Amino acid sequence: MGGQKSALLAESIYDWWSLAGVDALVGEEPAGWLVVPPANDVTPKKTKPAALAEPQAAPLPAALQRQEAPEAPSANGPIDFPEEWDAFQAWLVDHPDVPGSQWDARRVLPAGQAGAPLMLLTAWPEIDDQREGTLFAGASGTLLDAMLRAIGTTRADCYVASLAVTRPPGGRCDEREAAELDRLLWHHLRLAGAERLLLIGSDIARMAANVPLADARGRLLDVNQDGRKVETVAVAHPAMLLARPAHKAAAWDSLKLFNRGR
Repeated sequence: MGGQKSALLAESIYDWWSLAGVDALVGEEPAGWLVVPPANDVTPKKTKPAALAEPQAAPLPAALQRQEAPEAPSANGPIDFPEEWDAFQAWLVDHPDVPGSQWDARRVLPAGQAGAPLMLLTAWPEIDDQREGTLFAGASGTLLDAMLRAIGTTRADCYVASLAVTRPPGGRCDEREAAELDRLLWHHLRLAGAERLLLIGSDIARMAANVPLADARGRLLDVNQDGRKVETVAVAHPAMLLARPAHKAAAWDSLKLFNRGR
């Protein structure tokens, strides 16, 4: 009986130590029996292994890597305009550097000769002009011919040109394009050498005379070319006069200035 009790006692003690976590008589590392575990944590914390170094990510393909923006190319110098009349007219026909030729494949070219008594100048072709390949086409041309007869001349006696040889989208161009057209304007006027200048449309009145069309009514404008003052007036484009006939009176007030001294 005594031996049975001893065996039960030994088994009870073994179970207690097992429940306490003792599963070997001698361990590989010393146990801190006297270390008091933190409150609410009856299990001693194990030392964390050192963090493993993260593997290096494979480099992105060159097409996906961030690229530094290339340096802006140096600006090209100003376009060289031909100095001779015939060369200039041939240059307007098909040279890729002509300012105002970039908006349409079909160019609307000037008509007439240098030294004409009167130069008719508009900013760019109208839609009908672009389609027909000639300036002041259709009903606009018919009205213009009547306006010229009223001051004693015909289109055949004039040099007729547009500053740009194609029409910009919406009839507007940006500042960079306008700057190139401004250089072309004064070169063109110098080569044409006309005695008088008729600016047709609000855009060319602003470009050549720096004046709103409404302020140009009935007055000679100040346009100087190489120190020579060119007798200049500005009128609305015939296309606008057809759409708004009330503006014809203002056009006549300007046109009749060319009849002075006759």
